[in-house]
Amino acid sequence: MAPPCFADLGKDARDIFSKNYHFGLVKLECKTKTLSGVDFTVSGTSNNDSGKVNGSLETKYKFSDYGLTLKEKWNTDNTLATEATMEDQLIKGLKLTLDSSFSPPTGKKSGILKGAYKMDHINFNTDIDLSLGRPLIHSAAVFHYQGWLTGGQFSFDTTKNKLTKANFAIGYSAKDFVFHTNVNDGQEFSGSVYQKVNNKMETAVQVSWNAGTNATSFGLGCIYKMDNNTSMRAKINNSSQIGLGFTHRLRDGVQLTLSTMIEGKTFNQGGHKLGIGLDLDA
Repeated sequence: MAPPCFADLGKDARDIFSKNYHFGLVKLECKTKTLSGVDFTVSGTSNNDSGKVNGSLETKYKFSDYGLTLKEKWNTDNTLATEATMEDQLIKGLKLTLDSSFSPPTGKKSGILKGAYKMDHINFNTDIDLSLGRPLIHSAAVFHYQGWLTGGQFSFDTTKNKLTKANFAIGYSAKDFVFHTNVNDGQEFSGSVYQKVNNKMETAVQVSWNAGTNATSFGLGCIYKMDNNTSMRAKINNSSQIGLGFTHRLRDGVQLTLSTMIEGKTFNQGGHKLGIGLDLDA
């Protein structure tokens, strides 16, 4: 079995702290699929503090016979993004992607060529960013052996002939336990532990330290599934910020999420945030 890509290392713990939290936002997302196989996703958010509203429309179509997937996305910032992906065609395990975007009001364009190859014990990917006309190359690789995961991520500026990013990670993954540590540019050191206690309870711990600023952050999080339709989540960090979330499936295809962020240090002064999300899937 192929290991996850470098960006997905530690994802189990990160999801505990980020998924289904919408602090300070009202979020609506609708998904539907036509008889011809085209997926439509319409989403919008409203910021409670600024009142700014953002929205997007995404279409996705798969040509299964050719291993090809086409995506187009338009948002309220008048940016049109197109992504074409071909997988398992030239070589089994090889995935090729062309990701581009264009903003008609400003004329700004961007383009990224992506390639990924995975097989047993190895996951390798390289992206070439052509946005500025000066190619930036981003590469990463992850190796897996008997539950152990190790990987590296590098960025290279071809115009300056200089390495701009060097990240390393090591971890261990089991059926109900994931341990992950990483070092970013020799400055930021972080780690996380995820554990699935049982079928209803999941917990995670995150910690990081920055050598440049000597700043340390620490967080605890958990998810408790009350039943098949309802779950509760909570998290707290060393800044005394307490996050609470409640998710309930009202019926098939309708999910409601309520969340709040409580500022423990300034409890009486306010600054707390509320959020609500509604997901529709037809």
